[in-house]
Amino acid sequence: MNLIQRRKLILDELKINESVEVKILAKMTKSSEVTIRNDLRELEQQGKLVRFFGGAHRKAQLITETFNHELSKDELAVSNRYAINSDAKLRIAKYAATLVPLNATLILDSGSTTHLIAEELAKRGNITVITNNLLAAVSLSNAINTTLILCGGLYRAKSHSLHGKIAEEALRDIRADLMFIGADSFDPVLGMTTFNEGFNISRVMSEKANQIIAVVDSSKFKRAGYNQILSTEQIDILITDTGITSELTNEFTNKGINVKSV
Repeated sequence: MNLIQRRKLILDELKINESVEVKILAKMTKSSEVTIRNDLRELEQQGKLVRFFGGAHRKAQLITETFNHELSKDELAVSNRYAINSDAKLRIAKYAATLVPLNATLILDSGSTTHLIAEELAKRGNITVITNNLLAAVSLSNAINTTLILCGGLYRAKSHSLHGKIAEEALRDIRADLMFIGADSFDPVLGMTTFNEGFNISRVMSEKANQIIAVVDSSKFKRAGYNQILSTEQIDILITDTGITSELTNEFTNKGINVKSV
């Protein structure tokens, strides 16, 4: 199947289905997954779809879903979060990984951006990672000289993460140099908030780390979830993208946060 036929098939599939997966498209077109990812990247640049980790969404579908999310304040599935501000999340993840020294012990919370951080860290190794993020754990499972600790607990399919009393108890005697944490929203006054009912594990994790680093793209600012994870004052560093305004940067800085926009 040539390039034109392949990309037509991809768009035809998106007319039928709301989303498509790379591995399925590769089988349908008898192409490599690398080729399909290149096709999706090009089609995204043409404005015909929106990529997420492992596939792509129909563009109009993503816009509708995101709009409905804003109205309903419901929690988005992690597979859909990859599609929102994806380039910014990748820049944030790459920068975050540079802040991790060799032989450090760190905590990775659940979320799409923290998973991307795990993928960056897997390229270098020589760290210990404690996480409830199953996607991050898979990415790190074959990393060289990496000690991986999963906290156990109740599995949440929407976030592909582990929560609950078992997970919290597993962290009781843990200490870490730093923690990377994301959120559904981050406001200078309200702090880090979420629509996720399993948020308490994030609080417990934060108590075990010497330094808290928030990884939040600019689409999450000036919003509020139902549950506060951490206050603004508990955050040491905020890594975000260049979409943050100077006014908001000043507000966070005045709260004692070191803001890094990438």
